[in-house]
Amino acid sequence: VQLVESGGGLVQAGGSLRLSCAASGSTFSIKAMGWYRQAPGKQRELVAVISRGGGSTNYADSVKGRFTISRDNAKDTMYLQMNSLKPEDTAVYYCNALGTTQDYWGQGTQVTVSS
Repeated sequence: VQLVESGGGLVQAGGSLRLSCAASGSTFSIKAMGWYRQAPGKQRELVAVISRGGGSTNYADSVKGRFTISRDNAKDTMYLQMNSLKPEDTAVYYCNALGTTQDYWGQGTQVTVSS
């Protein structure tokens, strides 16, 4: 499974961005998917996860009410809609897919929120 993120960039505080994660390869093996982020000098943290069918989601407390995770299995793509962005949301955002025997990661996309 290969994962490619897109949609990152520079945005002012209060703005919005939509990240995408396109999966290819043995996508039939993908179960849950999620978004993680890593800010400079900090550990990678979970942002949001979504079940295989998309019916179950969970969010970090820091993004609840502002971010929305979704997936389109027909397109093998997962999304993260980020609204009301804050400078503390600045990080590299990574796509993660849980397979039958291993986890898969994308290369990451930079999100920078200016104050």
